[in-house]
Amino acid sequence: MPLQPRTLILFDYDWDALGHAHAAQAQGLALDRSGFDLFTFPSNARLAWFDMGRYVETLVQRARLRGWQAVASHHEQFGALAAALLAERMGWPGTPVNAILACQHKLYARQVLQRVAPEANVPFELLDAEYGAPIPSGLDYPRFVKPVKAAFSVLARRVDNHAELHRHTRFGAWELWVIRRLVEPFERMVRERLGADVPSAHRMLLEAPVQAEQFNLDGYVFNGETKAIGVVDAIMYPGTQAFMRHQLPTRLAPAVQARALDVARRFLAAVGFTHGLFNMEFFFDAATDRLTVIEFNPRMASQYSDLYQRVLGVDLHAMGLALAHGRDPAALPRAVPTAGAAASFVYRAFDPAQRVHLPDAGQTRAFARAYPDALLFPYPKSAGSIARDYKWLGSYRYGITHLGGRDEADLRARCEAASALLGWVAPYAEFPPSSIDPIPATAPSAPAVTVLQPSIHTASS
Repeated sequence: MPLQPRTLILFDYDWDALGHAHAAQAQGLALDRSGFDLFTFPSNARLAWFDMGRYVETLVQRARLRGWQAVASHHEQFGALAAALLAERMGWPGTPVNAILACQHKLYARQVLQRVAPEANVPFELLDAEYGAPIPSGLDYPRFVKPVKAAFSVLARRVDNHAELHRHTRFGAWELWVIRRLVEPFERMVRERLGADVPSAHRMLLEAPVQAEQFNLDGYVFNGETKAIGVVDAIMYPGTQAFMRHQLPTRLAPAVQARALDVARRFLAAVGFTHGLFNMEFFFDAATDRLTVIEFNPRMASQYSDLYQRVLGVDLHAMGLALAHGRDPAALPRAVPTAGAAASFVYRAFDPAQRVHLPDAGQTRAFARAYPDALLFPYPKSAGSIARDYKWLGSYRYGITHLGGRDEADLRARCEAASALLGWVAPYAEFPPSSIDPIPATAPSAPAVTVLQPSIHTASS
């Protein structure tokens, strides 16, 4: 048995892998990892036989042998739920299992929100049709349709008529198999924990569409007290629901941030969320002074961790590790901020016929030399994967960069210059999506550097 207690991290990829490695090194923690990458072969072949209960039971058997004393995960599809189940079995600090299920079951969450904060809810109903079944007539349009259980905004979109909804819910045999395998582990836990009266997660949810600016409230609950960390602005490509960039500091007024926190407190208390990090996505319409919840994520929004570090000196991954060990994140030291503004910039294409140019080795080296503080995530894909992205997400996300600046103006200037080095159009200009066409750029050579290669390939981000 190892002398040093260890922390288990589940489904630790992309931003989480980077963040946990940094936080563990800073705190002198030893980490073990378990899980598989859903979007990289052959790792994702494990989806065919994955069983949540059996997986957690295996971890229980290994826990004492490995000396694990805590578990953490910010993975939406399987990790957060598996971590909650393991923490419950081992008597470790963790988010209650039923709270995870209540947040991730989009219909159940809407029903709870209607009871405790109806002013922040939207009209909603369950689509009375199984995947691939005929769409009922008589529905009102437009509607925003999304799976009752999903991740990465897959299959979430606005539909304006019966024909669009019909097309959106047609799936091939392989697509249906993937969807069902992704949802079934969650469905089994819902049946066991929330009861047979809760509608199946193998369904779609219809909501009244909202046109307003989008924001994210990040926070945590410790000893039953809900605390805010900050708010990130989510800025869309004009005329779409696709993220163009995520930016700190927020432009949202403090009074509206306080209202968002009040809604979060009521909802989280109602579902028994007594411990852990959370993220609440919401709209705010300044013209009507209306705040509307999109959904609750019972985990950290990992893409934002780097932004909070740059602007506030707050390490969300360190906070997650502290919570996993039952420690108050408020006691963690803050670093000196390195930027007055920071953003996660999302580069995407909307036309399947559009040529997308990924940076070559020379451009990548030039980018790293000019912006040593930046993160670069290119997303090369096969033709089949790109076609699936267009069908399920409406666009192909081919890259992400993270940058900081002295202020918002400096951040934009740095992004535009960095994007030019990569041959990409900076995610700022107000243009129609069809006109976006990355242009290759040449760049001088520079010393070799490591480029981050995240493995999740379908996130809308």
